[in-house]
Amino acid sequence: MAVYRDVSLEEVLSCLLEGLRWLGLGPVRPAVKSAITQARVRLGSTPLRLLFERLARPLATDLTIGSHYRSWLTVAFDGTVLDLPDTQSNVQAYGYPGASRGSSAFPQLRSVALCETGAHAAFAAAMGPYSMGEISLAKQVIPRLSKGMLLLADRNYFGFSLWQQAQSTGADLLWRVKKNVRLRVLNRFPDGSFLSAVYEDPTRYRTKEGGIPVRVVEYTVEGSDDTYRLVTTILDPEQAPAEELATVYTQRWEVETMFDEIKTHIKGSRLTLRSKTAELVEQEFWGMMIAHRVLRSLMHEAALRQNLDPDKISMVHTIRVVKRTMPSRASFSP
Repeated sequence: MAVYRDVSLEEVLSCLLEGLRWLGLGPVRPAVKSAITQARVRLGSTPLRLLFERLARPLATDLTIGSHYRSWLTVAFDGTVLDLPDTQSNVQAYGYPGASRGSSAFPQLRSVALCETGAHAAFAAAMGPYSMGEISLAKQVIPRLSKGMLLLADRNYFGFSLWQQAQSTGADLLWRVKKNVRLRVLNRFPDGSFLSAVYEDPTRYRTKEGGIPVRVVEYTVEGSDDTYRLVTTILDPEQAPAEELATVYTQRWEVETMFDEIKTHIKGSRLTLRSKTAELVEQEFWGMMIAHRVLRSLMHEAALRQNLDPDKISMVHTIRVVKRTMPSRASFSP
């Protein structure tokens, strides 16, 4: 369903059944749309979520070009929304986004994903109604972090409790912070960065109680008046010089590429997902995440074989290859 987005469910099943001829089991009469929907209802969403969680592990190896900064595997998280069919079930479960005039056309689900910036593969995801904030969803994916990772995040995610939770996993952090975050200079380093601390609230900032040590990197980008401020758990400038960290932070945008692949190339031209009930929306969401994971796994394998950066492998071409070859590769467990 996720790969053949541009055709009906009956056509999806017909494409898969074409492969049975190669196994000597055809012709087979495909089920009609209502029977497929009933089978989806019987299946539910939990098996798809569990399958994604079983599959979702970092793909990158030491040989994956562009996947590491020094000894760290660079990862990032961010959120997005998906439009859903305007049905009563979807509206009750997910809700409409706000609108300055009138009402929104479609209900939306909100999701947050944690992905590798090199392989562009998600290895954790969470979803919920539109009203659920990205911070709440981010708390669900943070436990998938581990030592040896460097997590990049946008300024909207920075907060004492979320920073504390992410740091407790053993991963290192490199997050942008907003201008109004108060960061006193405790010690200036030769590379221009400085030692500081973050606090739970203004009172503790004033009393200097309970602070978490951080290193701050400030810089500007040519052509922009903005001053970027990054905070990191890597306190030793010898391990990660300020200029290198500023360059590494640009990798955060790779998570946007992952969302674009899901929303533009996998979901395709359809305005909304297919599913008209809340349970099937969740099932379809995890199906899309699995499909993207499988496609990215194939692309990573191809990149390793040719000693290429995974960025050089086309998602559009990969989907075309899979669509073309899947019907002739039919097989059934075991």
